[in-house]
Amino acid sequence: MADLLDDSEIEAQLPDEWGQDGDEIVRTYEFDSYLPGVGFASGIGGIAEDAWHHPEITITWGEVEVRLTTHDAGGITQKDIDLAERFDDVYE
Repeated sequence: MADLLDDSEIEAQLPDEWGQDGDEIVRTYEFDSYLPGVGFASGIGGIAEDAWHHPEITITWGEVEVRLTTHDAGGITQKDIDLAERFDDVYE
């Protein structure tokens, strides 16, 4: 099982545009319309599946909210930070 990060470690490692909400890290990605967000969600869903680490993804018109936590560890781990960075790479 992965080790939990403490708040100072999370703050130091959290990618730009991501925030902490309790036991999760969260980011809202913005798009010009609905379908680009759906395509983005599909792409990061495949990355998450390959990593066997499954975020909560909410798709609305022009936005995709992603929430990451490591359920079996009970909070935020390096796995969450690493996956957030990979999602940001897709968005750029």
